[in-house]
This record gives sequence, C-alpha cells and structure tokens, in this order.
Amino acid sequence: MTATPPIVPEAMPIPRKLPEAERLNLVGLTRDGLRAALIAAGTPEKQARMRENQVWQWLYQKGVRDFDAMTNLAKEYRAKLKEHFTIEVPEVVSRNVSADGTRKYLVRIGGGHEVEVVYIPEDDRGTLCISSQVGCTLTCTFCHTGTQRLVRNLTAGEIVGQIMLARDDLGEWPEPGRHPKDETRLISNLVLMGMGEPLYNFEAVRDAMQIAMDGEGISLSRRRITLSTCGVVPEIARTGAEIGCMLAISLHATTDELRNQIVPINRKYPLEQLFAALRAYPKLSNSERITFEYVMLKGINDSNADAKRLVKLIAGIPAKINLIPFNEWPGSPYERSNWDRIEAFADILYKAGYASPIRTPRGEDIMAACGQLKSATERARKNRFQIAAEAGLPQPERVVRRPDAPDVH
Repeated sequence: MTATPPIVPEAMPIPRKLPEAERLNLVGLTRDGLRAALIAAGTPEKQARMRENQVWQWLYQKGVRDFDAMTNLAKEYRAKLKEHFTIEVPEVVSRNVSADGTRKYLVRIGGGHEVEVVYIPEDDRGTLCISSQVGCTLTCTFCHTGTQRLVRNLTAGEIVGQIMLARDDLGEWPEPGRHPKDETRLISNLVLMGMGEPLYNFEAVRDAMQIAMDGEGISLSRRRITLSTCGVVPEIARTGAEIGCMLAISLHATTDELRNQIVPINRKYPLEQLFAALRAYPKLSNSERITFEYVMLKGINDSNADAKRLVKLIAGIPAKINLIPFNEWPGSPYERSNWDRIEAFADILYKAGYASPIRTPRGEDIMAACGQLKSATERARKNRFQIAAEAGLPQPERVVRRPDAPDVH
C-alpha cells in the first residue's frame, strides 16, 4: 500500500525592507551598473570603460576588498571611490566541517537575516551550493528549507557574495603578482540548490550569474553552473535566453495527484505545462541535458510503476536523473527508501537509456545535505503576522477558516 504524504499549506511571501546604506556597495553590480555608478561618482565618461575594467578585475579576479590596494588607480581616484562606494560581502557567522570534508557556512546578510551555503569537495570537482532567498514559499513537504517562511529575496550582491566568501575561506584567490589562470580552482562548479526558489528571484540571480561567468572575473563556465527550479514555468525559457546555464528540475513525482501534495507549485504549473516548457528550453541538446532531481521517499514515490512513468514523462528530452536518498531532518514526516529499492528504481531508468546516478549523501552530520538547509535563527518557525510586525509592515489580512473547511495536517 502506498503511503500518503502530508499536506502542508503554501506559505505567504512577506516583503522585507532593506537597510539603507550611505555608500553604494559595488559587489553585485553588473558591468553596465558599475560603469554607470562610476560616472555618477564623477568618473569622466571617456575613462569609464577603462575604470570599470580595472575595478571589476580587482573585485572578482583578485578578490580585493580595500580600495587602497587597487594599485593601478591613482591615489586621488581611490579616495573618490572610498567616498562614494563600499565593497561588502555577507558575513560568515559560523563554519562547520563534516567528517566527509563538506563545509557549511551560516551567512548573515543585510537586515541581520541568515542563509546557508555549502561547499562539497570531490576528487574531480568542488561544488558550491548557494542560496537565492531567505526561506522559501514553495513548502515542498520533504524539504527542511520549505518549513521556513520566506523572509526576502537576496540581492545580486548577496548571491555573488556567497561565492566570494567561500573563495576567501578556501584561499582560492590568486596571490599578488600571480596570474588568475594559474590558480587552483577549488570551486569548479556552482549550483543554485540552496535556500529558496531561484526563478522567484530571477533578476538578482541573472545578474549574479553574469558576474560569476564573466571571463575577467570569477570566470565560471555557464556549463559548470546549474540552476535548480521546482518548475516556475514562465521563467524557464527566460533562464535559457538570459542566463544560459544548465537546468535542473526538482521533479520528485510522476503524477499530478502526488506532485500537487509534495511539490505544491504543481497545482499552479502541472506536469503537462512543465514538460512543454522543458521541451522548448533554448539550450536543450544531447551535450546540455536537463537534470531531473528525484528524492527517494519510502513508500511514496519509489515503486517500479513510478520509475516507468518517469521514463514516459521524459521521453524525447536529453536528460539524466539524479536519484537523491531522502536526507532526514528533525520532525520530518518521511523515511529514506531502502537501498535495494533505490537501486531497482535506478535499474529501470538505466535500462531505458538514462544515466541515473544515486547521489551520495554529503554533510548529513552537520545538516548540510540536500533538503536540510535552514538558517539557524529561523528554525523556530514564525507566522506571517510576526514577520510583518518585525518588518514594520501593515498586518496582512487574516483568513477566517470556514467551519466546514477540512483540517490541514
């Protein structure tokens, strides 16, 4: 008998006011934005392109945070930069290292809010998992992050700043006088799989990824960046056109009935709409496959019938399937599928011609594994009325429950 997943109501997004700063933070500005800011601060337009390139390389190629260290700029110009601008990345509050080498950073951003960032070292790569929101609106029932209400979107600077602070900790910036191409790339891959739904913060994510991919800065290949979405259908084509990175879909179910319950966004964008958008994805090819993420929940979505339906769903789409053993968290309503059940599921996919690696859980001992991220200060769940009060916003309208409304568990 198939178990019934719990139903969790969708969370209400609450906007947050960002603290106003006296000086503009340069981290997170696109090239056009940086050049415009320099001109507004008094840089002659004829010099603006050159100054933009110089400052850009100091920020993202060399990791310099002090204007005085930008030695190819005149002292007077450095003083002008200090007067108008600042260079700030999120603050690392704590750093935990797992027995398997995984690092989890608790990171404080503007307004005192926190997100988590995870670095996963492997023999052939180093993957950094970054966040795009504080909390999440999607309330996927198997995800610990989904139990934290959305506080606010991250800015482009707070997103790219996660990469920069991880490079700080790993000592990855080139030493003075050393060419950046000669550095050891400990962060070779980037995944937008941390806290939040990236496509509900599209512009900031796009701008941050443009900075990360810039060849004169952090210089990560677009094919080394994977954006994971639960299926915000209207933004999928835009992702291919404006970001161009690899795409991953948090699928986790093969019927609308089940996905409506465990991935509630499916109620808005059901499987038929989602797969139509995927088949039209601009970057889709055999060399740039879509990754489908599928968390293995015991008795919920792990039957042979589920595997066969999955094969039919993805037919004709260049794809691979990452099977993710469920990572338990306090109060979780699910169990991990048995290993032999996961292998049997994978075998059906493999025989149908699809790569279906089983992801090795990493960082479980420090709650850094897939689906376990949740900022420490937000673990005690707050309702939308408390959040609105803290944000200094008008109280949202209260919804009166009808006497005949069903109970939600």
